[in-house]
Amino acid sequence: MVSVVSNRRIPYFQRSVDCSCGAVIAFANLCYKTGPSVVGKSDNRLTGIELGEVTSIWNNSKTPRADSSSMVDIARESILSQSAALASIAGGLGDSFDEVIKLIVACSGRVIVIGIGKSGIVGQKIAATLASTGTPSFYIHPAEAIHGDLGMITPQDVVMLISNSGGTEEVVKLLPSIKYFGNKIIGLVGREGSSIGQSADVTLVLPVEREVCPHNLAPTTSTLVTMAVGDAIAVALMRAKNFEPADFAHFHPGGMLGKSLHSRVRDVMRSNDLPLCDPDDDISTAVMTMTSSRLGLAVVHKDNQVLGIFTDGDLRRAMLDQGEVLSAPVSEYMSENPVCVSADDLIKDAEILMREHKVRALVVVSSRDNEDQKICGVLEIFGSD
Repeated sequence: MVSVVSNRRIPYFQRSVDCSCGAVIAFANLCYKTGPSVVGKSDNRLTGIELGEVTSIWNNSKTPRADSSSMVDIARESILSQSAALASIAGGLGDSFDEVIKLIVACSGRVIVIGIGKSGIVGQKIAATLASTGTPSFYIHPAEAIHGDLGMITPQDVVMLISNSGGTEEVVKLLPSIKYFGNKIIGLVGREGSSIGQSADVTLVLPVEREVCPHNLAPTTSTLVTMAVGDAIAVALMRAKNFEPADFAHFHPGGMLGKSLHSRVRDVMRSNDLPLCDPDDDISTAVMTMTSSRLGLAVVHKDNQVLGIFTDGDLRRAMLDQGEVLSAPVSEYMSENPVCVSADDLIKDAEILMREHKVRALVVVSSRDNEDQKICGVLEIFGSD
């Protein structure tokens, strides 16, 4: 922030003034009301001003409001306003959206997304979502495109141009080349009758009454609705292409999400020091087995075939049934026919079983011919990213 040491006049381009003062003076030349005493004769710009006055203007423009108690109300108003904009866009979708989906489904190439500024950032997200959900896609920056990256586009590709105004210069400059290549064009614009909208083969007009920005300047609501429509396009394409979780796993092998979709139970199950009990073992032995394994259960078996499981819940029920239960055989209180999972099942299927039966662990059995239903591990509950 500028510190005022005197109210001396300073010339407009005085080199000795620090950069902060220079910024203030440039701001004053744009915004400060000119007067006869400070206006230059040749170019009608401020050539000298009171540093104290400009500092006062600058400081007043940057002073935060003292009352911040209404910030939550402002946030709610912002979100509700954007929700209303999304609802309006959803209600306005029609045949053009179907045409977009048909055009992309029929495309034998990729979906090339182009935009600049905030529209470019939204375009990168749309391209990434399409690529991860079965529609090959990537983003090209229009400034790079006009300097050689147009060579990345093949005639089989569909080009998606994003511009809220529909007339972004850097994007409009690409239209003749894209038309020359013979590519189909999808336009995502905010205004009817724009250059991009009229040049596109299919146009989705996404009008926004105003930005949620208090000055109606920063792209906020317009970028939100464009991103939402991009997601809607991706979801519709997933339905049209019958894109399944197993397909998603091919493009997302990392993290717990990829692990649950792509990995098998045998890859993550516990297979060493399993908590195994014979049916004739007494409950005290079963409790010791449960405690040493720290799994909260004991698997009751005969010749490595699952007969049941004994859990903390079974122990509590046994103690309520009779006081002296530790010498009773575990087979009297075990849960028969426990939920089991094959070692070759996908982790996502095991997770579904856990949720359906509300259990935290599954007994893993082998499905191999020579090991039919043999106990080979225990799968504990796991998280997801």
